[in-house]
Amino acid sequence: AGDFQFDQTADGRALRLLNIVDEYTREALAMHVKRNIDADHVVATLDRIATVRGYPTYVRFDNGPEFCAYAVADWCKSSGVGVIFIDPGSPWQNAYVESFNGRARDELLNSERFDSLLEAKVVISDWRIDYNTRRPHSSLGMLTPAAYAARLTSLQPQPAL
Repeated sequence: AGDFQFDQTADGRALRLLNIVDEYTREALAMHVKRNIDADHVVATLDRIATVRGYPTYVRFDNGPEFCAYAVADWCKSSGVGVIFIDPGSPWQNAYVESFNGRARDELLNSERFDSLLEAKVVISDWRIDYNTRRPHSSLGMLTPAAYAARLTSLQPQPAL
C-alpha cells in the first residue's frame, strides 16, 4: 500500500514522503523523501522494492495523480501487478498505510525539526529501520514486522535439489 505524507524543513521548504507498507507483514518498505515526487519516482521506488522482495500480487493507492499516471499503470501492467484504487475520500480503504502514516506523524514528524533534506532523509530512514526491527505489533503476535517477515520466509517450502 502506498501513500504520501508532507512536512517541511526549518526553512519552510516542502518535504514529501512516499510511504510504501507491506499490508501482510506491516513492514515499512520505503519512506522515500524528496522535495517533489512524481510518478517516475513512484515507479523507481516500486522497482527497487520488487528487486529485493519480488513483485507483489497487487498495490493499493489512492487516486492521486502520481499513482494514476501512465508510468505507474505501465509498470503494473508490464510487471503483472494488479492495482487497487481506493474510493475518493475513503482513507479507511487504505488502512495499513494510513495507520503507518499516523504513527510516523505522531512519533517522528511532529517531534523533529529538519534543517535540511539530507538530515530528513537520514532521520526518517533511521526511524523506518527502528519501526521494522524494534517495534512489536500486537497484530503480528508481538513480533516486529521484520521478525514476522523472516518467520514467514523460513516457513516457505524449499525447492528440492
